[in-house]
Amino acid sequence: MKEQKKSKVTRRDFLGLSALGLANLTILPSWTMADGNRIAPSDRVVTGFIGLGRQAPGDFNSLIRCPGVQVVAGSDVDTIKNQRFHNIVTEWQRRTNQPESCDTYVFYERMLERKDLDAVVIGTPDHWHALNTIHSCQAGKDVYLQKPVAYNISECIATNRAVRYHKRILQVGSQQRSDREFEQAFRVVRSGVLGHITNVHVKVGDFPSPFNLREDPIPSNVNFNKWLGPLNFPAVHFNLEMVPQIGPPYYRETGPWAAWRWYNETGNGFIGDWGAHHYDIAQWALGLDGLTATEYIPSGWNGTQFPTWKYANGLVMEERPFRDDRPDDRGIKFIGSNGWLRVARGFIEASNPNWLDGSLDVGNEDDVAQESPGHFQDWINCVRSRTEPIAPVEAGSSTNILFCNIIIAQELGRPVHFCPVTNRYRNNDREAMAHRLYYYEYRRPYRLPFWWGG
Repeated sequence: MKEQKKSKVTRRDFLGLSALGLANLTILPSWTMADGNRIAPSDRVVTGFIGLGRQAPGDFNSLIRCPGVQVVAGSDVDTIKNQRFHNIVTEWQRRTNQPESCDTYVFYERMLERKDLDAVVIGTPDHWHALNTIHSCQAGKDVYLQKPVAYNISECIATNRAVRYHKRILQVGSQQRSDREFEQAFRVVRSGVLGHITNVHVKVGDFPSPFNLREDPIPSNVNFNKWLGPLNFPAVHFNLEMVPQIGPPYYRETGPWAAWRWYNETGNGFIGDWGAHHYDIAQWALGLDGLTATEYIPSGWNGTQFPTWKYANGLVMEERPFRDDRPDDRGIKFIGSNGWLRVARGFIEASNPNWLDGSLDVGNEDDVAQESPGHFQDWINCVRSRTEPIAPVEAGSSTNILFCNIIIAQELGRPVHFCPVTNRYRNNDREAMAHRLYYYEYRRPYRLPFWWGG
């Protein structure tokens, strides 16, 4: 074969060249990007997508901004969404001078059999997250997992074990950790200028409600049996709001997001949907990654106005407005002995404005957030370096366990006490252990690997 010469190429050139049969060469060239960074073809990250609904096109557009990434496959139970994804990917491949190739699958397990896949992006409904992730780890794939980690606590525990046993890199899609205002809030909290932080107010929204949607005919393009997967709740049937249909000419969803997230049997309401974002930031800033609260008190219990949870160190958090002038806004307020800080998407404010000017002494840089290269880029960097991403599985799981216990206490109408070390309830609380958000029996033939009863 002819000698391969090193060349300076643009990112667009690289994306085209990286796909041109390089996997079949015995000698692979290195390429220098226009910004001076070099990416060898052996460092390409070949990726597939599991779940091709409303989230997938946005995730795809974020992922392809990362140099050296290829997308070659996708899977969804809806064949029309499979076709849309194929069209999006092949159009990008044409635009970047790559060979047009994107295989799609109704059964994601078949996609995971591909030897050329390095990693997957998972954007399925919550009740599929654990099995999707565990099966991907078993197949040797790294994972970008849209939040939350799972539907319930047992699935979080099993997912943690699978990721660590198979030595995979998993980034939870809690992308606020990579957003500037939340990184700034992290630095202020970690700097100590707030003094002793005793309380945190977090506003995310409503609890889930019982499934009560009408039953609709199942379209021929949807494999609803596969969509149900492990779900074992008789009340759940097909409804068009749960699996929004798309069609010509634009093939995109309109209106609200898929409604499964708002119901007890299929999701965890705003408490889970937005809690996976804002509760995550609160725990991250306070150094509580991998931990969770030990006592959960529902609203209405002995005069308690708001759902409240307490940590072993005495910290108290509440699900309540974080700003009085806009009580329905979602965000976080940290309250310390020296002042307060409030943060939400596109918003940050402190009782002392000087804390936000970037001049704080944050001490050991290893203990504070570094400016993120972007959530997907951070994941890709870690896939290559085999180091931990900014939102590892234990962090996402601890937040997931937190909001599951908030809901469990509220539905039981009494406090529950949880041990984050053993992942079990104190005082042998059988009622809490029997709750669906701790564990439920999967529908046959599905089973939860890596689950050993807590």
